[in-house]
Amino acid sequence: MTHSLTLEQKQTLYDDGYIVLKNAVSQELVDAAIDRIRNPEEGVYAGGTKELTDLVNASTVTPILHEAMGYFDPPIVCQVGANRVRKPGDHFNNLGYRDKDQPYYGAESHMDGLCTIGVPQDVQTGTPDEIYNHYITSGPKGDIGRSPEVMGHNSVPLFEDPDMTLGMGSFTAFAFVCLSDQTREGCGQTALLRGAHHVTEKFFQWQRSVNDCIGPEGPGWPRLNYNATNRCGHVYLPESVREQFLDDTSEETPDGVRWPRPTQVLMEPGDACITLFHIPHSGTRNEGTETRMNIIFRIRNKKRQPDKMVNGISDHPDRGQRGEWLEYEDGNNPWERSKDALCDMWDEWEGMKSVVEERRGSTIDRDSVS
Repeated sequence: MTHSLTLEQKQTLYDDGYIVLKNAVSQELVDAAIDRIRNPEEGVYAGGTKELTDLVNASTVTPILHEAMGYFDPPIVCQVGANRVRKPGDHFNNLGYRDKDQPYYGAESHMDGLCTIGVPQDVQTGTPDEIYNHYITSGPKGDIGRSPEVMGHNSVPLFEDPDMTLGMGSFTAFAFVCLSDQTREGCGQTALLRGAHHVTEKFFQWQRSVNDCIGPEGPGWPRLNYNATNRCGHVYLPESVREQFLDDTSEETPDGVRWPRPTQVLMEPGDACITLFHIPHSGTRNEGTETRMNIIFRIRNKKRQPDKMVNGISDHPDRGQRGEWLEYEDGNNPWERSKDALCDMWDEWEGMKSVVEERRGSTIDRDSVS
């Protein structure tokens, strides 16, 4: 097993935003994780057990990320991504469309760190303002007005900062480890919008240049889609990002809206995929024969906030797991540091610097020639 990425793999990571590591996790670790999931301890969340965190902590994923990205807190918890076999449904998905109508096995390509309040299962009526107000008051904390205290059902704040200029959490890298056969499409695997990390980074840079508000409710990114079938769908990607990945082959929902075609990540048990935070992604509907099982880790380079522990599951580590306010020393503005990271996605990938310089230079040369 290798303990670092090759030059070619780093170039692929730069270009595509992700890389699949074949046999990154030993069969022994895979078997132990599967056994723990199938035989849980009563009252103990499997994602916090050593058998699952060892998929990163005791595998080649850790040295590979150390070399390519830098130091990070060893995860103490992870997301158990169990995606059971099911048929297309009539329910409204987070985008506000019928599950059965959403193309590409129901893919809902999105950025992480976004507040998600449960979407209404009835078609909404009223003005956009009325629908928005009803939406934010239907969260776990009820009617507390538009504020950074509003929490989604995914425990992510509506805004990360007190001034409501940062509408999303962030980290550095995803690592997800495969525990089931996902070698063909339609098995419920993760789907990625290949290469879109370059576009999202530029979008964040543009948002910051306009009014220093990044994420949903910043420039060019409304939080809700009032034209969705239920009139209250989450806008998981800005339209200016989406439209760069549409063409004549893009599939449509019944209202004629086209959707970017994602790449389904094909893996076998023991494979791992590393991605940049910036790449839009989604789970997909499992129309296979067995439960899809990916174990998902969210990892942040230690240098962003050296004295804050990142647990491995949070997508908003500038706040507590349930949105608690953390203490920071004078002069340390965590929101500005995270905006810096959103606008320069490679700054926290310390082992990628030479590749980034070379690839960016090649891009500039190609652009100048064209």
